[in-house]
Amino acid sequence: MRVVAIKNPKSQAEKRVVHEMHRLRARVFRGRLAWNVRCTSGLEIDRFDKLSPTYILCLNRSDAVMGCARLLPAIDGTILEQVFPQLLETAHLPTHHRVIESSRFCVDTNSVAEREHAGLHSATLAMFAGIVEWSILNGYREIVTATDVRLERILRRAGWPLSRLGSPAQINETRSVAGLLPADWQSFDRLRPSIYSSNFAPQQKEAA
Repeated sequence: MRVVAIKNPKSQAEKRVVHEMHRLRARVFRGRLAWNVRCTSGLEIDRFDKLSPTYILCLNRSDAVMGCARLLPAIDGTILEQVFPQLLETAHLPTHHRVIESSRFCVDTNSVAEREHAGLHSATLAMFAGIVEWSILNGYREIVTATDVRLERILRRAGWPLSRLGSPAQINETRSVAGLLPADWQSFDRLRPSIYSSNFAPQQKEAA
């Protein structure tokens, strides 16, 4: 199981896995979770994908995408503030240069057989660990995100609890919550599954 980071995909291989990621997002968010998201030709893409995010992707031995997340710096406004302000205790989210925002997290659990500690899928833990590792290497110390209360429970089981930024709120069919997660080596060591590797290198232009 391999976790990779892709920003502005250039090679055909990178373009292929990013395309597959958008298909996975459509299957999970529109299909399985019935979120109100726009899909075109079986791909889920929104305006935040045009901001040159870094994608964290979990690949299996055949380089099929098993999980994904989108990371964007939080200093120029966040998705939380623009799309989900009802999840914040105050309308404005105080941020600093060491905060990165994670969105569109999902894992294709139907294709993942292995389970690790707390009975969680190895791909789920690999995605958590990958987000933490990439964040640390690129100068970030906190991760802000909006998620649902189901994933909040999974984060707690994994030993990576979310610090809430407001009360949960119903958004369409989903009971949602916003919060902060630590990016430190202690969290990485707790989360990393037994089968884990990554290709991460610091992107100095994005670090604080």
